[in-house]
Amino acid sequence: MSTPYPFTAIVGQDDLRLGLLLNAVSPAVGGVLVRGEKGTAKSTAVRALAALVPEVSVVPGCRFSCDPVSPDPACPDGPHAEAAGVSRAARTVELPVGASEDRLVGALDIERALSEGVKAFEPGLLADAHRGILYVDEVNLLHDHLVDLLLDAAAMGASYVEREGVSVRHAARFLLVGTMNPEEGELRPQLLDRFGLTVEVAASRDTDERVEVVRRRLAYDDDPEGFAARWSGEESALRERIAAARALLPRVVLGDGVLRQIAATCAAFEVDGMRADIVMARTATALAAWAGREEVTADDVRQAALLALPHRRRRNPFDAPGLDEDKLDQTLDEAGPQENNDGDDRPDPDPDGGGDDDGGGGGGGGGVPPQADGDRTPPRGESGDTPSQAPEGSPDAPGRSTGAEQQPVASAEPFRTKMLSVPGLGEGAAGRRSRARTEHGRTTGARRPQGALTKLHLAATVQAAAPHQRARGRSGRGLVVRRDDLRQATREGREGNLVLFVVDASGSMAARQRMSAVKGAVLSLLLDAYQRRDKVGLVTFRGKEAEVALPPTSSVDAAASRLESLPTGGRTPLAAGLLKAHDVLRVERLRDPSRRPLLVVVTDGRATGGPEPVALAGRAGRLHRSEGTASVVVDCESGYVRLGLAGELARELGGTAVTLDELRADSIAGLVKDVTAAGRAA
Repeated sequence: MSTPYPFTAIVGQDDLRLGLLLNAVSPAVGGVLVRGEKGTAKSTAVRALAALVPEVSVVPGCRFSCDPVSPDPACPDGPHAEAAGVSRAARTVELPVGASEDRLVGALDIERALSEGVKAFEPGLLADAHRGILYVDEVNLLHDHLVDLLLDAAAMGASYVEREGVSVRHAARFLLVGTMNPEEGELRPQLLDRFGLTVEVAASRDTDERVEVVRRRLAYDDDPEGFAARWSGEESALRERIAAARALLPRVVLGDGVLRQIAATCAAFEVDGMRADIVMARTATALAAWAGREEVTADDVRQAALLALPHRRRRNPFDAPGLDEDKLDQTLDEAGPQENNDGDDRPDPDPDGGGDDDGGGGGGGGGVPPQADGDRTPPRGESGDTPSQAPEGSPDAPGRSTGAEQQPVASAEPFRTKMLSVPGLGEGAAGRRSRARTEHGRTTGARRPQGALTKLHLAATVQAAAPHQRARGRSGRGLVVRRDDLRQATREGREGNLVLFVVDASGSMAARQRMSAVKGAVLSLLLDAYQRRDKVGLVTFRGKEAEVALPPTSSVDAAASRLESLPTGGRTPLAAGLLKAHDVLRVERLRDPSRRPLLVVVTDGRATGGPEPVALAGRAGRLHRSEGTASVVVDCESGYVRLGLAGELARELGGTAVTLDELRADSIAGLVKDVTAAGRAA
């Protein structure tokens, strides 16, 4: 086994180390989510923590790490007779992003369960992690069905494995630690809330600190054992401090005044539910114990808020996490004890907290510097140029020439969009958009298993085994089942798609009112893609060419950021945009053949520039249609006179055209529109 990098040798990253240490002192805090760019020692720190966590006492031979003092009465290896426990190091179990359900929760031998009535169970990673650490690297890329299982285990402290009425239950209480790069996509809110704390990490910009990082890493790579030996003294001291803080923790007093500050802070930042209050209380108590104190102070509450609240106050995936630290200080002051004429300490009677600031400022968790708050106020001096092609008297009436590049305009408020789906039945990654054959969903049939059996179709299995009972010598009530009789249930659920946006940023779209509405519509579709677990990409076209503003990614945040900074102006090379999208989809089909694409073209349908621009755009549209790409054209044309060019483009693509008004879920302009695949109407 390789020698882990010492925890105390990590340079900087104070918030990361503090978040992990607080969970080592008090596992009830609920784990930690580490967010940050790649190459910032996230995984190194988590793996190094295992050497500092105190040993656990387990029942000898128990595969589920039962505590000999209070063994689990429902343990599959039990019941356990009274015996002295054995001590071992707390485990750090890593959950791979591509793990199967059986690898996570364990596998039940269905054949023996049906034929012998025996619960032959092979434990999974949740059993291995019981009373230890469950580490998920790139947790934001974890498949939805695994996220659901993690949520259940974290909520109940137990894991259940059920196969057609045969079930096994075992305890699964663990410290959940996840790391992620936000550029690769965000977490589902349900899983995000399960992490007690969150910390933001970034590489240091201090030259001396970066030099020290490189020096220590090179020394470790040259001689891991020697490097670890040089830090053994610091490691032992830190291990002893954790043990002392654990021993002190039950004696720490959490006064009513401090509880009032915690409640006022959570209310002021409008966090959902009560979990934030509980986590803040536990974190503040752990901070006091870590400092060697028996009483929680206002400083502990402030630090706990910076660690426990940033990820809980987010309202949509485009809001930057963080807290307004000025508002936090104001709230703590107002909710804290006040001196009155009698000398009594009483809470501030003002229940309203810190003013009407919405807390949208971008203070980072754990005391990291404030971040940008995503302010969408348009920059001063934006041009109000409008397209010269618009009819006079329309909202897009011409002003000055649109040939020059215009500054980006702010997007309109996003709204809930109608459902756009790819027709047919896919087999892509689990999601929430289009119909697909999946491991989860409603049962639609049965087939012979290809590999390990995961979802038994009981009726089909019995039907396959029934004709052979006499030949197999059946004499009792039990059914004689062979492996060839087993049938896998086929299920239909939903998949995530690749939603590729092709956005017209030419002069004909440059009017402030129109482009603001267009950006609001695309932002709404991006939010819908986030909720449906899609990948997204962004192609823009204007002037003489098209460009890939964002290659396909799971990070909807990145797409929204590119959209906000999108300038407009110039001619309308519609064909170039469609051909660039074709190149992107061709490459993605090679990378991920099972993920079906959905092409969303946002344009008014005009095509200018170059010889025969309209005919060339038509040929590019038919190219997509010939390859069966599902598509939808969002018609951005406005004004009293409409040319219907976007509808003609939709027909060339073999797709559907919707107006901005029809895109709204609450619109009465039309019914929900499914995208029509190429050739479907033929």
